[in-house]
Amino acid sequence: MSAAGVPVDTALELPDVADTEALGERLAAGLTAGDLVVLSGPLGAGKTAFVRGLARGLGVTGPVTSPTFVIAREHRAGPRGVPLVHVDAYRLGMAADVAAELDDLDLDTDLADAVVAVEWGEGVAERLSARHLLVRLHRRPDDVRVATVVRVEAP
Repeated sequence: MSAAGVPVDTALELPDVADTEALGERLAAGLTAGDLVVLSGPLGAGKTAFVRGLARGLGVTGPVTSPTFVIAREHRAGPRGVPLVHVDAYRLGMAADVAAELDDLDLDTDLADAVVAVEWGEGVAERLSARHLLVRLHRRPDDVRVATVVRVEAP
């Protein structure tokens, strides 16, 4: 898994939504089936915008919207041949056994054949893979988003 020209462990200022999408698109260049991207940040930080860019970079088909109510959406592979599974783990955090709910989604099966991006995933989705990219997003009072990409490798 590569961050493909995206600096890691560095705060990146993203003045508008297009910049957030462009970061996702650049990151997608280094991803292949089996890669996990975990996104964290508060409401409005740009998680879904980032995934829209990721989808564009992967060349998947179909519009990308927040999967809050369906929990997970699969986007079929486009020209690059890599599908995307877009998950919103926000509602999973309301369950008594988040790990069991995550297991019920069979994301580990999807992970073998697709890039899996999990919004609200920090503290929940890491169990899917020993290595992943963590994208932390926040929005400053001046409306500029700030992203930090971290490569995580379990010992």
